[in-house]
Amino acid sequence: MGSATTQALAATTATLDAVSGVDIDVAGELFAAARALGGSSALSGALADSAASPASRTKVVTDVFGPALKPETVALLSAAVVQRWSRAADLIDAIEELAVRATAIADPDADIEGDLFRFSRTVAENGDLELALGMRMGETSAKGALVASLLEGRAAASSILIASSLVQQPRERRVRSLLDWAMHLVADQRGRTVATVVSAAPLSEAQATRLATALSARYGTAVMLNTVIDPSVVGGLRVQIADDVIDASISTRLADLRQRLAG
Repeated sequence: MGSATTQALAATTATLDAVSGVDIDVAGELFAAARALGGSSALSGALADSAASPASRTKVVTDVFGPALKPETVALLSAAVVQRWSRAADLIDAIEELAVRATAIADPDADIEGDLFRFSRTVAENGDLELALGMRMGETSAKGALVASLLEGRAAASSILIASSLVQQPRERRVRSLLDWAMHLVADQRGRTVATVVSAAPLSEAQATRLATALSARYGTAVMLNTVIDPSVVGGLRVQIADDVIDASISTRLADLRQRLAG
């Protein structure tokens, strides 16, 4: 990510705090706007063209999106296009990020992080599904409809919006990577981080609470746990937060012991 894009993204996401009335409709419209830009290199290029004045870029937003979208959506799009982006693709990414964060704001009580994590696991365990969602051929809207049908009744509407929207515009990104990216954005918007915990058996409520409390103290932020049951770890836990891995599993200890004995 170029330095211009880094600064532009920070300024763009900050506008979410300044725009009132951000709801699920606004989030959906932002996703739709990102798809529109992704489908038109002329439009995305015009809106990311730093040689054009901010006023002219804002006018394009108003002319193209103003008649169809809510004022809050147009305000957020306008805030994005006046920034300086390294590439047109970075602007599209930023609007998608706005959409994900707007969804988190619109539905604060939904377990979006958990829903996205569970769906990512479903995709990982089903090669045919991952292939169907990741292939370049086929109608993008059909992919969104497939995800919506799979998650209906199993996930919050806000979670379905994010997952079904992202699969319609992967742009060379793997579906699981997109879901993981969105999960961490939602957590960040809510002022917390996500830990993936691998254990041989489900954690009790008391165990989960103690672990979350310990991790929160260590990382200085609220921590949400996503648990994966894997009997191969035998006992203990393996915890991953971002790039940090805390491996206290018995299987790893046994492997270390075997290596020492063999060495």
